[in-house]
Amino acid sequence: MLPWQGAVIAALLLGLWLAFTRSGRLALAATGIGIASLPQRWGASSVIVVGIAGVVGVLVAMLAMGEGFSATLKQTGSEDTAIVLRGGSQAETNSVITRDQVPLLSTLPGIAKDADGHAVLSPELSQVVNLPTAGSGEDANAQFRGINEAAWAVRPKVKIIEGRKFEPGLREIVVGQGAKGQYRGLDVGKTLRLGNQDWTVVGVFASGDAHDSELWTDTETLASAYSRPAFQSVTVRTEGKAGFDQFKAAVDGDPRLKLDVLTTSDYYTKQSSGLTALIRILGTVIGTIMAIGAVFGALNTMYAAVAGRAREIATMRAIGFRGLPVVVAVMLETMLLALLGGLLGGLVAWVVFNGYSVATLGANFSQVMFEFKVTPALLWGGLKWALAIGLVGGLFPALRAARLPITTALRTTV
Repeated sequence: MLPWQGAVIAALLLGLWLAFTRSGRLALAATGIGIASLPQRWGASSVIVVGIAGVVGVLVAMLAMGEGFSATLKQTGSEDTAIVLRGGSQAETNSVITRDQVPLLSTLPGIAKDADGHAVLSPELSQVVNLPTAGSGEDANAQFRGINEAAWAVRPKVKIIEGRKFEPGLREIVVGQGAKGQYRGLDVGKTLRLGNQDWTVVGVFASGDAHDSELWTDTETLASAYSRPAFQSVTVRTEGKAGFDQFKAAVDGDPRLKLDVLTTSDYYTKQSSGLTALIRILGTVIGTIMAIGAVFGALNTMYAAVAGRAREIATMRAIGFRGLPVVVAVMLETMLLALLGGLLGGLVAWVVFNGYSVATLGANFSQVMFEFKVTPALLWGGLKWALAIGLVGGLFPALRAARLPITTALRTTV
């Protein structure tokens, strides 16, 4: 739990003690002797390095999955767009907004206006459809979203990168670049059979967020195909933070509108919180179990190392090395091996998993494409786990080395 500032301070204090005290200099000398003998017992020492590298690699990879999913959904929203849902709804799938409520919303203050003075808001539908995955061909859930023309202004970072936009009133689809890579048959010009209707893919868009996993079409066309008389959400561009506050207050104050208003940033953050928390808990539990095994591996290795160096340690004790320098020397040696394991595990996790694309089920029961995100904070956390394993794994062997009777050690190893 120590922040990096605390770790730096602890390292500086240890460095000062090693450099400017007699016990510290003796500990440093004893550490040098131990490190110099590492090549002779590298096979046993590698158990510590590999074991801790495995712990750190698995832990960082697990947490990177949660970090990537959370980052993808957080990027989807912004502070100057709002999403309107039925009161008490947690997601679009269980929300209903009647058609007569949309004109009321468009007249409220705080909504941004386009060049013609019209409110920039998009009443939307979200339909889950089955599509064959690109890899196995098995069916998976995809989100089929109905939008109107204002949706492009509500989400200005969404850009068409291939083909064109769909035409309102026609059974045409534009697909996110993530969906195109995840599912089969989404190339421009292809025809899909959805809702007992034929739909033509006319374009591919990129947004850099969760919308990349979706299929978009005209909301009225989608409503007609799936017999949907009401909308599920309304997405609105507001006039900044002040505009959002004004719009939310107006919705809350209108007795005809029993609706909830959130910034899209808050909405998608909440959508990611459950799965992210679950991944973190699972990662921590798995990491803890593996860490316990690594601690026992370190204990066995360091106990064997102390036993093998009994005469060497006894000789140092006989010529004036007290217990504290010996304890510190064994601890520093173990921590060095743990540091190597932590760096190796973090490097493997970053090389193998950073940017690795996967899909998982989102809050709307559809697949969301995201990438593993190995952050400096995760690497630092993994390194702290490695050092903690080294600390625990080296403590008891170090105490045994310091308490080893000199005469006994000399007699048993000669």
